[in-house]
Amino acid sequence: MLFEQIRIGGDRNFGYLIGDKPGGSAIAFDPAYTPERFHEKAKAQDLTIKVIACTHSDHDHVNGNDTLKELTGAKVWFHKSAAGPDDLGVGDGDILTVGGLQVRVIYTPGHTLDSVCFLVNGTTLISGDTLFVGKVGGTGSDEAAAKEWDGLAKLMKLDDAVTVWPGHDFGVRPSSTIGDERKENPFLIQPDYDAFLHLKKNWLQYKEEHGIK
Repeated sequence: MLFEQIRIGGDRNFGYLIGDKPGGSAIAFDPAYTPERFHEKAKAQDLTIKVIACTHSDHDHVNGNDTLKELTGAKVWFHKSAAGPDDLGVGDGDILTVGGLQVRVIYTPGHTLDSVCFLVNGTTLISGDTLFVGKVGGTGSDEAAAKEWDGLAKLMKLDDAVTVWPGHDFGVRPSSTIGDERKENPFLIQPDYDAFLHLKKNWLQYKEEHGIK
């Protein structure tokens, strides 16, 4: 499996290119800002981008979709709550195949209603703006925070060795593992939703007290 984390601009955004070398197929995850780079990198590896997979519909994650679709003819995956008529609407638990890549969809609303994470070949989690390294995605209401708490609980059922690849470089390093996040992420070590919500509402104070940037 070919894997590349790509810094694409925006607010320290990451996009990802994952390819099946034997089959010649690839998936571009959140290829915003510089979609041409994804196309060029795939071509250099003799891969064809078959799918554009979107972790959610915020502009800073989808503004490259149209260009990359024109370059490649790729299908676009969105959660079914956001999918347009030309997209493939995906749902929680869907298992999709692109060449030799198997992708499981994990619905994790909270940051947005249409947020999903993609688990590739059981080992590699593209976590979008749901889970960062040492942090979690922002939410606009207590109701959204409750949805996020439930979605994060799904991710914590994954194996410790699963690697975590976020939508932004907001953490202390650009990637992590489920095991490390389970042990170290301040939001994930909270005992219950009320404590999680309290931390969200007092995050700036917590960061200052604990020297977190």
